[in-house]
Amino acid sequence: MTTQLPANTFDRVYDVILERKQSSPETSYVAYLMDNGTDLILKKICEESAEVVIAAKNENRKEQIHEIADLWFHLLVLMGHQEITLTDISMELERRFDQSGLEEKANR
Repeated sequence: MTTQLPANTFDRVYDVILERKQSSPETSYVAYLMDNGTDLILKKICEESAEVVIAAKNENRKEQIHEIADLWFHLLVLMGHQEITLTDISMELERRFDQSGLEEKANR
């Protein structure tokens, strides 16, 4: 297995999600989620978030990695569904480099 840089992996997963968006909901989990709409995708994000919290609380590193990957995957599905790109998110994070987290939160 070739080790990918994280950004490349996210790009690859996001590209596959966009491809699967066009697939049949009967043969693709991504298409199934998107076909059922934002509410189902959000439900999955909530479930995965809770699983991340439980894994962290249990201090199980392997489980945390697995659950964080599941959460990120479902966030990428939401992004694909809402036509939010990785560039959009990167630009927002880059914008925040010039201010403290407390300052950024106060400016919302």
